[in-house]
Amino acid sequence: MAEDVGATLALVAEVGYREVEFAGYFEHTPDAIRRLLADAGLTAPSAHIGYEQFAAGVDAVIEHASAVGHEFVVVPWIDEQQRTLDAWRRHAENFNRWGEACAAAGLRFAYHNHTFEFEETEGRIPYDLLLAETDPERVLMQLDLCWARGGNVDPVAYFEQWPGRFPLCHIKDYRDGEDADVGDGDVDFARIFAHAKTAGLRHGFVERDHPDDARASVRRNFEAIAPLWNEHL
Repeated sequence: MAEDVGATLALVAEVGYREVEFAGYFEHTPDAIRRLLADAGLTAPSAHIGYEQFAAGVDAVIEHASAVGHEFVVVPWIDEQQRTLDAWRRHAENFNRWGEACAAAGLRFAYHNHTFEFEETEGRIPYDLLLAETDPERVLMQLDLCWARGGNVDPVAYFEQWPGRFPLCHIKDYRDGEDADVGDGDVDFARIFAHAKTAGLRHGFVERDHPDDARASVRRNFEAIAPLWNEHL
């Protein structure tokens, strides 16, 4: 993406993907991103937007996301120094406020997990706190299936306890404490996708943090996950 956004989107589309999620725009304007997506025949229902950007002004986040054409805006990370129990409660309050503002503008707000949300903190599981203390109509979850596995939690159990809260997921496998290409780890994608209706799952985004060959990984992961995805969604 840093080398050539348009060529990367064209590669993704040629492989067979139909949707992408942004995590930065590589100095492209919303109009330019919209044109590149249209040229590639892709849509971008979602984007990762940093917590600090929301804190600096949710209206600016909404304006930019709306200009690109996103449906969801997702906070992807909480800094380590902001992971006390009191801090998680503040995050829940902020998420409710930001989610309300997004809803008023026709957007949906969501949060993306890693493994630390599943680690007990002062007697609570932060992920459970977020689900319990946020408005289910205003705050949704993007479940990263790799890091849920790394956190030793069962996605299906979360779907059943909090139905409809999981419209988005990140698709990558988990092996030896790291992310992996689909099929190289032990994430049970078929079982998870079989419960997509309960989850409210609509959009899945393949993600690899550190692939050896990014272009090959784009293709390999599509070929591995598309049959399962298409069977259940």
